[in-house]
Amino acid sequence: MQHFISKEGFEKIEAEWKRLKQIERPAMQKQVSDAAAEGDRSENAAYTYGKMRLREIDQRLRKLDKVLDHARVVETKAPTDGSIRFGAQIELKQDKIGKIKNFSIVGSEEIDPLNGKISMKSPMGIALLGKKEGERISVNTPRGEVIYLITGVQYS
Repeated sequence: MQHFISKEGFEKIEAEWKRLKQIERPAMQKQVSDAAAEGDRSENAAYTYGKMRLREIDQRLRKLDKVLDHARVVETKAPTDGSIRFGAQIELKQDKIGKIKNFSIVGSEEIDPLNGKISMKSPMGIALLGKKEGERISVNTPRGEVIYLITGVQYS
């Protein structure tokens, strides 16, 4: 199963994989080896923590391997019809209160709601895909239906 991802997102995940594999894991292996050489492992906090951290690193590396193996890097070009697609930066105005929100449509491995990066598979992403500037969308939220006006669409 392929995962859509931006070039920036792919590079970020690849950098994390390299850091874990080439820096953090070897350093943790050395720490565990040094702690094991001290003797009794049952009461050695550095050894216990090191083994636990190695498992966490290995688990994260396996997840990143799957993401990188199935990633499909998508170039973010503006479509000729002006519609919202993967990679779009969108400005929305909430109908009732006029509050302006900005979002970017990204792949599921890149989401960062606090920075306005939403998945194309999220309710908001689904509502936005294919729409154009000037159109209204409706999104069901835990607080009820919210109507937005699309006030801007850009691609970097």
